[in-house]
Amino acid sequence: MATSSSLNSLSLNRLALALIAGGGCLHAAAQSTAPAKAPDSTALPSVVVKGASEAPITVGGFGDTPVAKLPLQASIVSAEQLLDRGLSSLAGLTLLDAGVGDSYNSAGYVSYLKIRGYDIDNRFNYRRDGLPINAETALPLANKSSIEVLKGTSGIQAGTSAPGGLVNMVVKRPTVELTSVTLGVSERGTIETAMDWSHRFGDGRGNDKAFGLRVNVEAAKLRPELRDADGNRWLMAVAGDWRVTRDTLVEAEVELSRQSQPSQPGFSLLGDKLPDAKTIDPRINLNNQSWSQPVVFEGRTASLRVQHQLTADWKLQAHAAIQRLVNDDRLAYPFGCTAGDGTYYASSYCPDGTFDQYDFRSENEHRDSDALDLSAQGKLTLGGMTHQLTTGVLFSRFKSRLQGQAYNWAGTGNIWGTLPTVADPTLTGTNTDRTERSTEFYLRDAVELSDRWQGWLGVRHTRLHRDSWQVNAAPGQEQATSYGQSLTTPWLGLSYAIDPQLLAYASWGQGIESDVAPNRAKYINAGRALPAIRSKQWEIGLKSGSRTVDWSVSYFDISKPASRDVDVGNAKVERRLDGTQDHRGLEAQADLKWTGGGLQASAMKLHARINGSSDPSLDGLKPTNVPETVLKLQARQNVGLPGMEVQAGLIYEGKRMVLPDNSLAIPGWSRIDLGARYEQNIGRQMLIWRVGVDNVTNRRAWRESPYQYEHVYLYPLANRTWRASVEWLL
Repeated sequence: MATSSSLNSLSLNRLALALIAGGGCLHAAAQSTAPAKAPDSTALPSVVVKGASEAPITVGGFGDTPVAKLPLQASIVSAEQLLDRGLSSLAGLTLLDAGVGDSYNSAGYVSYLKIRGYDIDNRFNYRRDGLPINAETALPLANKSSIEVLKGTSGIQAGTSAPGGLVNMVVKRPTVELTSVTLGVSERGTIETAMDWSHRFGDGRGNDKAFGLRVNVEAAKLRPELRDADGNRWLMAVAGDWRVTRDTLVEAEVELSRQSQPSQPGFSLLGDKLPDAKTIDPRINLNNQSWSQPVVFEGRTASLRVQHQLTADWKLQAHAAIQRLVNDDRLAYPFGCTAGDGTYYASSYCPDGTFDQYDFRSENEHRDSDALDLSAQGKLTLGGMTHQLTTGVLFSRFKSRLQGQAYNWAGTGNIWGTLPTVADPTLTGTNTDRTERSTEFYLRDAVELSDRWQGWLGVRHTRLHRDSWQVNAAPGQEQATSYGQSLTTPWLGLSYAIDPQLLAYASWGQGIESDVAPNRAKYINAGRALPAIRSKQWEIGLKSGSRTVDWSVSYFDISKPASRDVDVGNAKVERRLDGTQDHRGLEAQADLKWTGGGLQASAMKLHARINGSSDPSLDGLKPTNVPETVLKLQARQNVGLPGMEVQAGLIYEGKRMVLPDNSLAIPGWSRIDLGARYEQNIGRQMLIWRVGVDNVTNRRAWRESPYQYEHVYLYPLANRTWRASVEWLL
């Protein structure tokens, strides 16, 4: 195992050097079975068409099998949908899919998501073209053709991951001749511009489509409705492809990005009272001190994929990627409150609206990720049954290198943002460096049992080794941790084709998380590995796909062991597995299509509880920040002029618990968004005009209530926001 890791490390380092040094010679792949001279032989779609039930979902792990034929729930959000809704971050997924929710989504910061009520892990639940990446950054979307969301346990798709699902970003690849220039304005003067260009070239040997190149460039000056949050971002990305022979394809791409913007701290309870959201101006940014610094995210990512059609039925693939992130995480951070009478409020602000403010800075954070996937995919017949097999091995490595951080008291602030405080950037706090390596062997099989019955199975065996140690600690107090685990996660499914367009299915699977007790003096098991956190899910459902409607309905049951800190006396605690967090729910999706319009709808009814806890005050209660009922609708209809489409969106989210003891909850809320799109032909060119207004009624409400570090955060629903853009297709 150590030898494999060493070889993998060497090969990944060579790949990194080759991709970064030779970024101008990037290539991207095409379909490997098409004739070399066919006009569309290397064409890959730039967007997923609306309601495409035949669209494959790569994160599912079963090759090109369409979404409507898989025994699992997943959704695809196209680049066109992102443009129509004016979305530029992964947090925007919460507007489109009832199964996806907010989990501490702060403007100017990392996107945090829930799927089926579980917080997904930004270190382990994100993929880019199917390979693992780190999402502790602002991930750009301008060069992504679609975003895929897999729902449910992901034990056969990921070695370790939180239950709920995975998010996969699909990179734009060279397609037919394309030139698109976009200019957009929104909010208080945010200006965004982007270019998307694609072209194909000949190889001088008679194949005029042998090479492809796609370039995406984006720049934005950010002036959001949220005050004191002006910033900027940019992206440069290049993808290319080369058909070496009829059966061999090479694709590669590189992406550079940067975002600089002050982030937004949350509001909180005032003592033990929930403040009325109608009295809070959502444009107030509590990070408004004169010494506040922006959060800066810089990213470099590159990948190389080689596909070879070995025979008519078998294809080999090697796919590698590197990711290099540098973050400056800075915030004028409100946390708790020391009242005038000496009372300390740990989970809230003071009843009079004041709070303790801290100068938080963790600068020059480096996070490096490498991945190499080697796989074979093909078809064979055994026992009179056809098997669609995928097997392979994934090597991955993650390294974070941080420095000491500042977390120093800066004074007293208030919820109106009117009290100045004093900076103290002294690096007095510790941080944690990590090195993680894993090797994952996997096998997936789709078996045709009969004309109507199909069996599905998968298994993944993961060998991981993780090291961590504190930095900026006193000599001899680094509290290092080192451990290894071998984990196996199975998955089974069975589907029955009621008719060619209607599928019934049932599935069962497991997922795995691996964690250690925090390296802090108060923990009697500090730095020790916890038992593997093995989640389980079973699901039944119906799915249908046709030219007029795609729909699905499913019932799921997910159980995950819960970890919590148990008081053991003498001011000591033990981190241990204690009870389970169980989510049972009914989820439905539909995409209705008619001439000149359509309706996309999704809904989820969730029963989430904490069960079996040794703490009777928690047993049987609801987890915090998880709505029970969610409904999301998006309608479109052509009206008036040819090419004119009006759009409307409705979002409803039910109440969420604020405190673990369920003594407080934020009420449910709804929001209405409106938009329009007009396609104007000018000769052989086209202009696409888009306008929209979000939160039309200017609804005031608490959007979410994350509970972290035993502290309540409250994030308000953004106020009414206008946006407009024009896209020029040459």
